[in-house]
This record gives sequence, C-alpha cells and structure tokens, in this order.
Amino acid sequence: MTELDAFTTFRPLLFTIAYEILGCAADAEDVLQDSYLRWRDATEVTHPRAYLVQIVTRQAINHLRSVRRRREDYVGTWLPEPIRTTPDAGHDVLLAESVSMAMLLVLETLGPTERAVFVLSEVFGHSHREIADMIGKSDTAVRQIAHRARAHVAARRRRFQLDSDTSRAVIGRFLLAANTGDVGALMAVLAPDVVEISDGGGRVSAARRPIIGAEAVARFMIGLAHNSMAGATVEFGNFNAQPAVLARAKNGDLDTVLLVELTDDLITGLYAVRNPDKLQTVDVIRSLDISVDLP
Repeated sequence: MTELDAFTTFRPLLFTIAYEILGCAADAEDVLQDSYLRWRDATEVTHPRAYLVQIVTRQAINHLRSVRRRREDYVGTWLPEPIRTTPDAGHDVLLAESVSMAMLLVLETLGPTERAVFVLSEVFGHSHREIADMIGKSDTAVRQIAHRARAHVAARRRRFQLDSDTSRAVIGRFLLAANTGDVGALMAVLAPDVVEISDGGGRVSAARRPIIGAEAVARFMIGLAHNSMAGATVEFGNFNAQPAVLARAKNGDLDTVLLVELTDDLITGLYAVRNPDKLQTVDVIRSLDISVDLP
C-alpha cells in the first residue's frame, strides 16, 4: 500500500477528528494537507493509523491555537462551518451528536488541548495513555484534563434528538407559518426557550446576538421571510447529521444554510449560517468516521 493509499483509507477518520477539534471544514482540510506531507516524508512507521491520528491531532491543536484570536475578533456570532452529510450519518447517535452544531458550540468553549482530549476520549474512545502519547503529556495530566472537559461539556450540552420523518413534518409547518406570517402557528412548533443564532461574519446582514424565546424568534423569522428572504426558494438537506433548510436567492445563489435542532418534536435551536466564506463547499458531501480500532 502506498502512502497515498493509506492516507486515503483513513481520510474520513482523520477529517472527522480535525473537524471536531477545529469546527471548520476548511481548517480541517488544511490540517489534513499538512499532515499528509508529514506522513509522506515519514520513515519506518509501524502503525499507520495510530501515527496519522497523532499527526492530525497535534496539527489540529496547533492550528486551533492560531485561529482562536481571529474567532474572538469575529464580527457577530461565530458558528462552525456546516458540512453536508448523508442521511445515514444520523443512524449513529454518537457520531450525529458529536458533529451537531450544539455540541460543536459547547466544544468551542474548551481550550485547544481540552477539546482534543475530550474528542479523542469521549467520541473516539481512546484511552488516556493513548492520548498522552498523541499530545505529548503524562497519563495523569490527560486524566485530569479529560475530567475537567467532561464536566464542562456535561454542564452545557443539550439533549440530542436524531432526525426523523416527524422532524421534517415539524420543519414543514415551521416554514409554512413563517411564510404566511402566522405567529401563533410558528410558536406552536418552537420550544419556549428556543434559540436562533445567525452568522454573517460581517459579510452579509445577520443578527449580531442570539435571539431567545419562542415569540421573539417567531417574529424574527417572519420578518426575514417577508423582507430579506422574500422570494427565496428553499430545499431540505442534511448538515452535521441534522436536518437543514437551504435558502437560495432569486438568482439561484445560496444565501443561507439553516440547521434545525429539535427535541420532543419542538424546535429548540436554529443555526443560520450566511457568511459566504462558510458556504463555498456546501455541496461537498463529507464522509465521517468514528471508528476506534487500532491496528
């Protein structure tokens, strides 16, 4: 097997690790490209998979440290770059939740090392000893980091629900109510504490702060439907293993990817990504992998 063949075999796994640590597909691709060059120049590698996971993890941690200041200075609210996934990605609850917008936003509140340790231990099932070798720390240090990260995430994570036919029906009622301006019907499909978050990155118009509460979100969405989004065409998609609505302007250009989070058949989260920089590769379907068996 050539270096390229081996890298291609493990690429879905490596991309998933990099994306979950970084929350950005473009940054994850940069990490994979740099990691491949290091892999190509490596000699005497006994376990390719373990070696590649280590390289990607270290590169992702370093990359996250370099972009954190940029995210702190971001105009408005920063959301992870959405990735298109196949519907069957939602069949794996662990995979689906780990790449969901809500979880990625929680991970964003961790430091780079804490985030990597949490992802490797809780999502990919690596032992503290394995992670210690990957990031160059002691077993004891990794155990402490993992404990802090686990407690931090547990205090902030939201209940996760897989996509279903019922979910699509709820979203259909949501779209109809927004377009007809029916506040009551719209509030009927929104959880009382629903949150709407928009990301325009300063490039396009978007709410600078999260909008919270059923009535506030309902009126905001109706306003969008009858003003800036008037005449837009919509289609369903699957992003980050969640249902999503794609809105296209009259000229066919993609305007928004709206990821919809549901719990008990009520919409609890709306994540509207409008920053054009984050929509450039929206038609690329990502193959994700959380396999953990080491060679």
